[in-house]
Amino acid sequence: MDELGEASGCHRMPERSFFIRGHQFPVCARCTGVALGQGLAVLLNFKKDIPAALSVVFLGIMGSDWGIQTLGIKESTNGRRFITGILGGFGLFNLYCIVIKRIWRRARRCKSKS
Repeated sequence: MDELGEASGCHRMPERSFFIRGHQFPVCARCTGVALGQGLAVLLNFKKDIPAALSVVFLGIMGSDWGIQTLGIKESTNGRRFITGILGGFGLFNLYCIVIKRIWRRARRCKSKS
């Protein structure tokens, strides 16, 4: 499992990670949230079109939390890192899904014209 965290580029800092029964998650709290948010975005995009503007807001929330912590204004908590990670992961993958859907629709239109 350590390989997963290293391959993802996560810092895996123990004080910024979740533990279950003394075992550290393979990625930090924010990366755990990002992975969950990415999965949710993919699943929800099969059912519904989600506005790109919402994704930008979600990415801004995660970026703000990260920036505030990085600048030393206020230390984030693992709970907040997890929640903002979900929002950021969802936002990013929703934007990916929007682009993929548009490409798919154009390809189908082009195919039907030929």
